[in-house]
This record gives sequence, C-alpha cells and structure tokens, in this order.
Amino acid sequence: MLNYDLDVSGLERDLVVPDLVAEGDDLDALISAQPDWTKPTPAVGWTIAHQIAHLASADANVLIAVRTPEAFDTVLKQAAAAGSQYADLDAAAGAAKPRSALLEQWRAGRTEVAAALRDVPEDHGFPWYGSQITAALMAPLRLMEVWAHGQDVFDSLGVSRRPSGRLKHVASLGVIGRELSFYAAQLPGPAEPFRIELTGPAGQTWAWGPEDAGQRVQGSALDFCLRVTQRRSRAETDLTAVGEDAHKWLDIARVFL
Repeated sequence: MLNYDLDVSGLERDLVVPDLVAEGDDLDALISAQPDWTKPTPAVGWTIAHQIAHLASADANVLIAVRTPEAFDTVLKQAAAAGSQYADLDAAAGAAKPRSALLEQWRAGRTEVAAALRDVPEDHGFPWYGSQITAALMAPLRLMEVWAHGQDVFDSLGVSRRPSGRLKHVASLGVIGRELSFYAAQLPGPAEPFRIELTGPAGQTWAWGPEDAGQRVQGSALDFCLRVTQRRSRAETDLTAVGEDAHKWLDIARVFL
C-alpha cells in the first residue's frame, strides 16, 4: 500500500478516471477472450482467475470505503486476522467462482468504482489500509493496480503489451512513492532531491525534480513502471542512476508495502 500522506497535487483525478476505465477495458478485452483462466501467472500460486479476483475484491473494498466508511473497519479486521495470507486467501476465494460470474463481478465493480470516484469531491477523505485516502490518490492507485496485475496476465499469456500514455499515472506514483521504498526497506530516507527523466511511449520526456539534482534516474517510462510495481528486476530494465541514493532506490523501488 502507499504512504497516503504523500503530496498528490500533480495527480488530476478528472484526467485519471477515464484512463482507469480504459486500462480496465484493455485487460477485459484480453481475458474475456481466454476460455482458460487456470493458467499460472508470475505471482506464485496465482492464476489468471486469482488476478481478476484480486482486482474485483479491491474494487468492492473501495466502494465500501467511499459509500459506507464506517463499515470499512470490518475489512481491516478481516485483513488483520488473515495477516500476510490475506491477499492470497481473498484471491483464492474469488478464483473459485465460475469464470462468468467472476468476470461479471469485476466488470460491475470497476464501473461502479469509476462512477464513485467521479462523484466524490477530489479532496474528500475516506478510510483505506493504514490511513485516510482521497479520490485524487485512489484513482491513480486503482489504475496502477489494474496495470500491474494486468501485466502479470499479459506475461502469463505471452502477449506483447503496447505501452500507452496512461503509464504517466503509474510513473507519478512511483516517483512520489520514493520515500515509501526506503521506509519499506528500513533505510533512512534520502536527504538530497532527485531528478527523474523518463521517456514516454511516444518519445516524449516526463520529468520530475530539479534539473540540477545530484541524484538522477533515467530510462524508459515502461521500465520504470515495471520496476516500481516490482514486475521486473532492475537488471531487466534500461534504467540508469547517478548518485548513491538513486542507485539504492532502483534496487528497492516499490509503490506498495
């Protein structure tokens, strides 16, 4: 999960939600044409059905948090009771459903989530795992999860995935989640500012941080997103770093705990 006290002023909810819908539609087009959801994915013990069940469950929890925040405490208690096995057990329960029922659940849930995130004020807070969250952060957070778990499905099926400009939302979460990476690794946060320069799918440059920063990361936006979502090792990317903390960050990069 993210550190939800991050500065998300650069994340525009009204621009992200349509991209969230499109990301879900792309994954839907891929998996709805697959009759066999029992194929294993890179996540140990997870099939395609597990991946979709996880996304559907997360959408259901978003709707609880937004619509009936007082009931979200029950979700937190269930997660605490299951401990580190929570995600696995939850995904397994969903994966046991008939394929058609699970697909319909995921479709209905993601449609409702998109509508709910459009309707609530951008700065309205609601409970999530570990903290309060706003629609301004939840929209890209959901997009990141759909993209990351979708990557597992694409990899499972051996299908090449064409990157899109939607990657910028995932990359932005990766950038603002730098402190989380150090926290999760039980390392002190870097004191110096960073400059991140990524090449987008159309050859455009996406940049964050002061131009004269000593700590620097460069490479393709796709590889950066694959790295921060832990879908690829650092060695499998084209990412380069200048500065000790920048090198360390690429080794431990993540956007969730």
